[in-house]
Amino acid sequence: MEAPRFTYMGSHGKKGIIDLFARHVSSGKAAFFESAGVSFVPGKREGPYLWDVAGEKKLIDCHCNGGVFNLGHRSPDIIEVLVQSLQELDIGNHHLISEQRAVLGSMLAELAPGDLTYTVFGVSGGEAVDLAIKVARGYTERDKVISAKGGYHGHTGLALAAGDEKYRAPFGPMALGFVQVPFNDIGVLEKVVDDDTAAVLFETIPATYGVAIADQEFFLKVRELCDRRGALLIIDEMQTGLGRTGTLWAIEHFDVVPDIMVIGKGLSGGIYPITATCFRETYEVVFHKDPFIHISTFGGAEVGCPVALKVLEISSEPAFLNHVREIGNVFSEGFKGLKEKHTEILVSLRQRGLMIGIEMANERCGPLFSKAAYDNGFLSVYAYNEPRVAQLLPPLVIDRTLAEEILQRVDRALGDVERVLKR
Repeated sequence: MEAPRFTYMGSHGKKGIIDLFARHVSSGKAAFFESAGVSFVPGKREGPYLWDVAGEKKLIDCHCNGGVFNLGHRSPDIIEVLVQSLQELDIGNHHLISEQRAVLGSMLAELAPGDLTYTVFGVSGGEAVDLAIKVARGYTERDKVISAKGGYHGHTGLALAAGDEKYRAPFGPMALGFVQVPFNDIGVLEKVVDDDTAAVLFETIPATYGVAIADQEFFLKVRELCDRRGALLIIDEMQTGLGRTGTLWAIEHFDVVPDIMVIGKGLSGGIYPITATCFRETYEVVFHKDPFIHISTFGGAEVGCPVALKVLEISSEPAFLNHVREIGNVFSEGFKGLKEKHTEILVSLRQRGLMIGIEMANERCGPLFSKAAYDNGFLSVYAYNEPRVAQLLPPLVIDRTLAEEILQRVDRALGDVERVLKR
């Protein structure tokens, strides 16, 4: 059978692609992957799978670019919507009133927790977080923003300032007004939140910090503290939102309604980039004097809004969310056996639904596991700010058979890590 021919993939050959990438995009990334022994350039992609552009390797995607591919790669339902959208729409003009943004904003108002009825759209997670901080500062007329050590909110402006020091240190002095505290430590937070605090910003489950799961009462206490001090609670659901944890929004597990919520990644359907900053009607007042004070040329591009609507439709279905919980249980049960088998390195499973962190014995384990995962045919990236932990974020649409296959591959990868550590 003749191999399929692609218009946009493989015409330069793998070696040629790597060379072009090294010379014109990132020599550092090319050198890193070469040193790690990971010779992989994505080519064909479909559902939960990625194929090497040269057809040399097939991977189960258990990283999903942090949740971008919640619905798998190239979901037929999403592609169909985008193709239809392209028959009528283009980017649109962010200065004008938009039917498509209005309809998408209305659906987000219906599905968001509590009374988050207004939305401003963006393109990247960092842009959405920047806007959330701007709203909090503009409304409260305060400066201080408190976030978690080891957290990550993006590589732009205010989002960068709210993230871990390692991301901003190479680029000059820290922006004023930003303070980091330990995640899940209400005692420290109470000492830092004061009358100059505009916002407390947390990821519901910090992925880059090792899929850390907060105590059940933590966010309730944060909510009460913000209310008492007049600060806004901003929840970052970039990775945890849209069903990843078995509820539409991960903050639902904690029975808390934030003042502002940022979402993205999976909202794109893996096809068209879009993010959203959702907030209470009260805070929309910051745009009343000048409704053009914050703009985003490509944010909420009209051609992409129907895609996001379809993602919301699929992700909010009770049957879809129940499926995520069921497959999550397959992993939690499977890891019980793996923990008994790999007692020397496997410490625990950090999990909500299909947001999974594999906690191991020491900081060598995460990088070693990422390479072992690749060698065993699946993509898993260790948590950059907690390298003892490997992230396992498969598409939410996988079935039980594939979940069990992933567990078998995880078993082999853990065995490989153990053998390397014993050398």
